[in-house]
Amino acid sequence: MQDKSQFTGFPVISYTEEHPPTRPTPLIEKPRQTRIDHQLAVIGDQHEHIAKIVRVLWGHKECLDYIRQLVFDGGDGVDRSRVGFKKEVLSALMDLSNLHEIVPTEPPGTDG
Repeated sequence: MQDKSQFTGFPVISYTEEHPPTRPTPLIEKPRQTRIDHQLAVIGDQHEHIAKIVRVLWGHKECLDYIRQLVFDGGDGVDRSRVGFKKEVLSALMDLSNLHEIVPTEPPGTDG
């Protein structure tokens, strides 16, 4: 019986992993804008009007106020009261509130 390593014509197959197996990138590890877009899409699938308002207010203090009002008060201030959100929408709203940054209206260092 010959040793398998003596055969020619075929490469020797090694079962050691040179590269770790790949996996989908978790949302938390994706770029910030990708996360924002994803969460807005989750909200937009079920509450298009809320997603539109968040997009318009994004970058302003009013955006956080709006999200907090939706989550904690159960309404959007436009006579649309809610009993609650599905867990994926609530999670998306909470993630957006964490990702939100207020864009300054004046350049830093400007003393009015």
